[in-house]
Amino acid sequence: MTRVWRPSPENPRDFVGYGRRRPDPRWPGKARVAVNFAINYEEGSEYSVPDGSGRTELGLAEAPGGRVPAGQRDLAFETMYEYGSRVGIWRLFQLFQERGLPATLFGCAVALERNPDVAEAFVASNFDLCCHGWRWEEHFRLSEEEERERIALAIASLKRTTGERPLGWYCRFGPSENTRRLVVEEGGFLYDSDAYNDELPYWVEVSGKNHLIVPYTMDANDGKFAAPAGFSSPDHFESYLKAAFDQLYAEGAEQPGLMSIGLHPRITGRPARARALANVLDHIMKHDRVWVCGRLDIARHWHAQHAPSETDR
Repeated sequence: MTRVWRPSPENPRDFVGYGRRRPDPRWPGKARVAVNFAINYEEGSEYSVPDGSGRTELGLAEAPGGRVPAGQRDLAFETMYEYGSRVGIWRLFQLFQERGLPATLFGCAVALERNPDVAEAFVASNFDLCCHGWRWEEHFRLSEEEERERIALAIASLKRTTGERPLGWYCRFGPSENTRRLVVEEGGFLYDSDAYNDELPYWVEVSGKNHLIVPYTMDANDGKFAAPAGFSSPDHFESYLKAAFDQLYAEGAEQPGLMSIGLHPRITGRPARARALANVLDHIMKHDRVWVCGRLDIARHWHAQHAPSETDR
């Protein structure tokens, strides 16, 4: 039986999940672990003075922002982001293409609009697309009508630049209380990843409809290079990812799971970190019964193998 969480005003949070009775995901090839790499392509869609934001983006780059007076352009910070779209994204594409491995592009619509070469390379790749918003902005700062408008703008933009509408959704940390309902209201999405609370997909009821969540991660994520207590060297990044994979692979003999790994072109696209990522990819490829897959692959598999019935609770 497939469990569907039905939140209520009295009980809006699920602290139980699958608990001790985790389902067998039945991954293809009897894989012990499914591994998804998510490349967050945001460069060009972040807050900036030229775009009318009134400020420059302050975080998730080589140095913290906020030193330039408010309202002025921070040219140093702008160029740290530009590195991701000019150099880093191509290095990441190459690492995966050399090994024939898929990944998911968490694509911000405006970012892809501003670099048609990246959109073209994505279309030619074996990557899948997850909508990362119209711009890289916090949805919890938007009104309900602003969010509804942004979701529609993002879908239309990504369809123009890639030729396909996105089937997955993941917004910048974090979603508002309206985001998931608006995504379901818009329709056409097979899943969203605005959750960090599990290592397997799960179903929730949203506005009377069953909706799939494919959880994401903040631990196996290169964003921790920009966090005060995060990764301090490529070796730390590499060893952490390998340890997480090895543990999940061992557990997968009895209880297969999912490993999500978050990447950013302006961060892991740097040479030393790219070398660490290459070592992680090669480590994973030495193991059998591993399903390296796109997020859309996971969602389609769960829809096919674990779709809820009317009697599921």
